[in-house]
Amino acid sequence: MMSRAGIFNHLVDDRVRAWDSQAMAAHLDTVFAALADPTRRAILAMLLEDDMAVTDVAEPFQMSLTAISKHLGILADAGLISREKRGRVIWCKLEPDAMRAASVWMQGFGQFEPVDLDAFERFLEGELEATSEVPSEP
Repeated sequence: MMSRAGIFNHLVDDRVRAWDSQAMAAHLDTVFAALADPTRRAILAMLLEDDMAVTDVAEPFQMSLTAISKHLGILADAGLISREKRGRVIWCKLEPDAMRAASVWMQGFGQFEPVDLDAFERFLEGELEATSEVPSEP
């Protein structure tokens, strides 16, 4: 027979596991939604090289700074980038570990190999080159 403390711990563990899976599902939804947009994927490819100021990120796109800022906000909300204010300039930095949960989730299906970040970088560079036409404003 399980003690009261044991029963309580069992119930708490079940709720924590349920919360973890709900939180993980919400995080995955956010990451995959952020990656679904070609402009945001292009931004991530640009940030593979180095940190960039928001104005430098916006330069190759034919859209307003406000539109780019919205894209950057979505990427930041997903944890894919971080933003830091240095003086008057806001800098964006790629956060590659943010894709780890998505990679682990995909590997759980057994059909996917572990994500090779070098191969992923080459893929993003190829995507960026393939989209020679700059996306329009969202």
